[in-house]
Amino acid sequence: MKLNWLLILFSGLLVLNSLGLMAQTNPNEYVEEKPVLMKNDFTFGINTHTSGIIGIQFRRGYNLTALRKRIFEADLIGMKHPKEVKTVNPYFDNAKSYVYGKLNTFNILRLGTGIQRTLYSKAERNGIEIRMVYSGGLSLGFTKPIYLDILESTGISGQYVIVTEKYDPYKHNIDDIYGRASFTDGFDQLRFHPGAYGRIGFNFEYAPIFENVKAFEIGAIIDAYPKEIPIMAFTQNKQLFLTFYITLMYGSKW
Repeated sequence: MKLNWLLILFSGLLVLNSLGLMAQTNPNEYVEEKPVLMKNDFTFGINTHTSGIIGIQFRRGYNLTALRKRIFEADLIGMKHPKEVKTVNPYFDNAKSYVYGKLNTFNILRLGTGIQRTLYSKAERNGIEIRMVYSGGLSLGFTKPIYLDILESTGISGQYVIVTEKYDPYKHNIDDIYGRASFTDGFDQLRFHPGAYGRIGFNFEYAPIFENVKAFEIGAIIDAYPKEIPIMAFTQNKQLFLTFYITLMYGSKW
């Protein structure tokens, strides 16, 4: 009798073990694949910031370790002075808007390198990976003078001709300005302002496919120049520009 109970117990253990093996090898059961470490990536980004208009970004990354990456980046953005306000001449039909007192448009090309450090790795395809980014390099500013359409009297009462001239705050009165001239006017008078920049930000990557990059990045950048950048007349201009930004990034890994 005791032997029979031992045989029954042994048989039961064999059955349970077989069921366990079948469950482990069930082809219909979803098993999350472990992500393969991608050593390279390239992204394109569109950003907006607190001191200007929309810009673009390119970034190339190379893994140094599993959690650290060397990045090379290029940004092209436009900057505005906080005192910029668009206006229009109310005395003429079809007058074009412009910014009174604006001397130059100001754009920045940033070329730099830095480190991207993973703070929280993505465990699953639908997870989020959090990274810290810090970088710096050349901040090449360039200014283009503002040209305006100016009203000049013909000598006959109420009759004017429109001429295009480079804006001179001591010559052009607000009542004599018809509006902005063509954007291409002034490209032959570009002036370059070399400086430096530094960036710190946090990057959130959420692509469901490991070979793709979908991310957004938030952070702060400071651009510094040896001299003030002449953007506006009649007010103080700056040589240090602190901006906060958000960038939407798309790309691939391999």
